[in-house]
Amino acid sequence: MDQKRRTIIAAGAALGLSGIAAAPLYAAGPTYSFKVGTNVPVSHPIYLRLMEAAERVKSDTGGKVEMRIFPNGQLGGDTEMLSQVRSGGMDFLTLPGVILATMVPMASLNSVGFAFSDYPSVWKAMDGGVGDLIRDKIKATGLVVMDKVWDNGFREITSQFPISSPTDLQKARIRVPVSPLLVSLFKSLGAAPTPINFSELYSALQTRIVEAQENPLPIVATAKLYEVQKFCSQTSHVWDGYWLLANGRAWQGLPQDLREVVVKNMNAAAIAQRADSEKLAITLMKELEQKGLKFNKPDPAPFRKKLAEAGFYTEWKKKFGAEAWAVLETYSGKLG
Repeated sequence: MDQKRRTIIAAGAALGLSGIAAAPLYAAGPTYSFKVGTNVPVSHPIYLRLMEAAERVKSDTGGKVEMRIFPNGQLGGDTEMLSQVRSGGMDFLTLPGVILATMVPMASLNSVGFAFSDYPSVWKAMDGGVGDLIRDKIKATGLVVMDKVWDNGFREITSQFPISSPTDLQKARIRVPVSPLLVSLFKSLGAAPTPINFSELYSALQTRIVEAQENPLPIVATAKLYEVQKFCSQTSHVWDGYWLLANGRAWQGLPQDLREVVVKNMNAAAIAQRADSEKLAITLMKELEQKGLKFNKPDPAPFRKKLAEAGFYTEWKKKFGAEAWAVLETYSGKLG
């Protein structure tokens, strides 16, 4: 067993993953081989659960279906990989909804600022009406989307200075994904949002092209952003998930019985990863404090008030449409 394999198994063991450890050998090569791109590093629960699911797909199909996972943006930045999965240059992709929204605007509906305060309300919405609405819009583009969304977590702000109120964000150069909604959100809060692909984030912080960024804690930890940031302000301003997408032609080329195996295992992996992510969010604060990151938890009320005064909620209700907004408020409560 080579060193890379040992590293993956050790990381999987830390999260209680069993499916990675002992994949059977097959005499013949796979009938169907798919490339799966993701921007997360190898220590992230999404990558670990994708690897586990890929092993189970291979086992359950008798070696007919191989899913090769390419982590850490090896196949390109988020927008590049989205283009590849649309064209067929890549077969599968995990992509945050806020980035998918550059093509499917409805994919950022769940990321409206301060729409959700906890995980129970998130999963009720995403496995219910909000998720159904988003999946329908994704399918209309010709992409295939799995039923269960993966957890990217609640987004927090890290920076060179603590953020206690919207006043602290005035003119701050903060990196955001290539996401119209997040650009709008931070402009409404008075910051200077700068869209940068995730693969370039660490160096942008290191060289002070930007002085702050916002991501869930598992991303802060696995990407080692604590090395180039001093503070973490737990605003939990947005919840976002990763959608598992597939190229339509590649998917249709897979026989129905094999598709069912892929769907079953990938949806099960998404559910397991949600639990992984929630557990990590609880433990990571202490670990990141030990690595030098200083935490504070601002009151969300002034941020919501600032967004409302800036017309953020009015603008996005108009963009999503009254019907979609009503579906969101069924789960989030009144916004704006």
